[in-house]
Amino acid sequence: MKAFKIFFCAICCVALMSSCGRIEEPPAEQTTPEETQFSDSEPKPEAEESSALTESATEPETEPITETEPAEPEIYEVKLVCAGDNLIHSSIYNQAKRRAKSNGNDGGYDFSYVYERVEHYIKDADLAILNQETIVTDELEPSDYPQFCSPADLGKQMIDLGFDAFSMSNNHVLDRGEEGLLATLRFWDSQEGIVRYGAYRDEEDMNNIRTLEVNGITFAFLGYTEHTNGLSLPSDSPCKVTYLKELDVIEEQIKRAKELADVVIVSPHFGKEISNEVTDSQRTLAKQFIDWGADIIIGTQPHTAQEAAYIEREDGTKGFCFYCLGNFVSAQNNPKALVGIIGELTVKKNSSTGEISIEDPAAIPIITQYGANYYQIHIVPYCEYTKEELSSHGAPGFTQESIDKVLAHIPEEYLKIERPDGES
Repeated sequence: MKAFKIFFCAICCVALMSSCGRIEEPPAEQTTPEETQFSDSEPKPEAEESSALTESATEPETEPITETEPAEPEIYEVKLVCAGDNLIHSSIYNQAKRRAKSNGNDGGYDFSYVYERVEHYIKDADLAILNQETIVTDELEPSDYPQFCSPADLGKQMIDLGFDAFSMSNNHVLDRGEEGLLATLRFWDSQEGIVRYGAYRDEEDMNNIRTLEVNGITFAFLGYTEHTNGLSLPSDSPCKVTYLKELDVIEEQIKRAKELADVVIVSPHFGKEISNEVTDSQRTLAKQFIDWGADIIIGTQPHTAQEAAYIEREDGTKGFCFYCLGNFVSAQNNPKALVGIIGELTVKKNSSTGEISIEDPAAIPIITQYGANYYQIHIVPYCEYTKEELSSHGAPGFTQESIDKVLAHIPEEYLKIERPDGES
């Protein structure tokens, strides 16, 4: 009986569907919402409810929310190198003049030979800093010790070599007086893409703290000198050179520089000449600079290499100090003055926290090499220095023992001597 009912219903449905396909009903007369009425006893249409159910049924399922790990912060990185006193005696610029003439440049100077064996250290850096010990200009004639002046071709060679920033804070900055200072400022200001600091044309220039952004890290540069060999600017001169005794000025500048930059570099010209021993005054000043906000100290003046060290602040953060890099090049003949270092370190910045770290500091030894009568002065990386070069050196008393005595003052953990075969 149950099966018969199902069969009968199925036949009825088929007949009804066939009928719908054959007969067209006339369209119902449209009414406005006001014309449609329902009695209290009649159920109201469930269109809204039905529509809501339909929408609910057709909505896609919401994906479950999952927690994701925060993105790793980007680490900005700068490889920095710094070189010491670029002290240009007449024997250096005269040989550069002869070399230029032999190449058909009668009026110029070619200093490339002096620096070619250390060029890769400078070129490979993201930021390279030099203490330019002599003023640089073509407005005055070149001159030697005790009042130096170097031709403009020297400065151009240093820029071509890869240096980005030039410290002028040293005892020879006033060798040719206010005239020489203004002349060298005009030269450096005519060169694009570089920073000069440590001597200024007026107070406004001095208060314009130099900054440079490299690979996402901003550096500020400040320079101070212990003395200027007894020379001074005229009392009415607007030019400015800041001396290390002006501690209130230095403190204010370092703190202001820290507000402008991620990393503050201070270049003090301090210490005892031709001495590998760091003085108490050097240590005191370096600690003050770090406490005030300096991050890297690049010391010069003694003309020979000295200690390098981290200096810790009260909050546990650290800065790094090269107390003295020694000479980059010179025609001095004291055995100690023939051994210098190129400073090297890596600066890193956490893009998320802004935290700065100074890592992998290194002191790369260099030798100022020349023959008899200061013939062919040039710089040689100590890692490439040969016994033949040592035995032919024109400076009396320059021996392996004298080299070792200088390098003994640099902590072994920072001394970097990479031999050509890759061994240190």
